[in-house]
Amino acid sequence: MKVAETRRQTVIQTESLQFFYDSYHALKNINLKFEEQKITALIGPSGCGKSTFLRTINRMNDLIPGVRTEGAIWIGDENITDTSIDPVELRKKVGMVFQHASVFPFSIYENIAYGPRIHGENNKTVLDNIVEENLRSAALWDEVKDQLHQSATGLSGGQQQRLTIARTLATKPSILLMDEPTSALDPISTAKVEELIQTLKAQYTIVIVTHNMQQAARISDFTAFFLNGEVKEYGQTDKIFNEPVFSETKDYIAGKFG
Repeated sequence: MKVAETRRQTVIQTESLQFFYDSYHALKNINLKFEEQKITALIGPSGCGKSTFLRTINRMNDLIPGVRTEGAIWIGDENITDTSIDPVELRKKVGMVFQHASVFPFSIYENIAYGPRIHGENNKTVLDNIVEENLRSAALWDEVKDQLHQSATGLSGGQQQRLTIARTLATKPSILLMDEPTSALDPISTAKVEELIQTLKAQYTIVIVTHNMQQAARISDFTAFFLNGEVKEYGQTDKIFNEPVFSETKDYIAGKFG
């Protein structure tokens, strides 16, 4: 490993993380570290705990009745599982992009301005700058700059997903969580979103759930293979894909199950 890489800060760390849906033990003793300005892919068969784990990082699972978390999730020096942590404030720092683009039925401009507005920003010049800055960050500005006040629902699927990413960036998170962000997109739109994700890692720590093995291999620095609620294997992506330690990892990557 290069010397510069060893100096990177651990942004997220889980310690003996357990998660339960009522009596169902969904996550079992998860111990992972995520480095700043790196992309980590979470892979594994359906129902193995990837998305559940992702949602623990910004406590989206709190919205589900009957859930329980044990262990710790450290973001910086805060254990965000502590009940004293405000989930709303947490989600400003830990942005989430879902499988299907979730644009609001407003204009493109208002989709981006929405988050800053609800956090008290009403200065038009400031909002104009926020909208342009984040549309540029999402590689969308040149495509929509002349239609900012038209409905966001008229955009293509790929544009809507990039708009969703731009809206997430507008609240200035330091961490981006992405749950299958390209699974509903065509290959051209997928390539644009992947290119965007790789650009964004210069500023953000990114954790992405994907069923697309080629995507994980293309864009991630680290990969965690989940199986039956556990992390079966974790390491640098090229090692996981080319020299997996466990036969289950090798078989999953080869498409033998999942």
